[in-house]
Amino acid sequence: MKKFAFVFTSMPHGNASGREGLDALLATSALTEDISIFFLSDGVCQLLANQKPNEILARDYISTFKILPLYDIDNIYLCADSLKDRGICEHSEWVVDASVISAKQIRDKLFDCDVVLKF
Repeated sequence: MKKFAFVFTSMPHGNASGREGLDALLATSALTEDISIFFLSDGVCQLLANQKPNEILARDYISTFKILPLYDIDNIYLCADSLKDRGICEHSEWVVDASVISAKQIRDKLFDCDVVLKF
């Protein structure tokens, strides 16, 4: 079975990339159980709790990340270097539990994946 990696690199709500990535992720989870999710660069903001997208007339797809454990998706990683670059604390409130790992660790994990999809 192939290993899938979903990599989120864009800010939430500025474009449809995050929402489309989440939709693709949930659809892929019906086909395979070997999925890892990585949040790099501005993508680390995708998991920040207490966002208010309705104030900019955007859909609140971020709360959908909360259901990932129901789909047995537990390999969720935040880039420690990206958090530091953006002044975000590792211990911030997240919508889902994620492991905070270094950029090098993320590269190593991505190298082990057969399919990498970037959003």
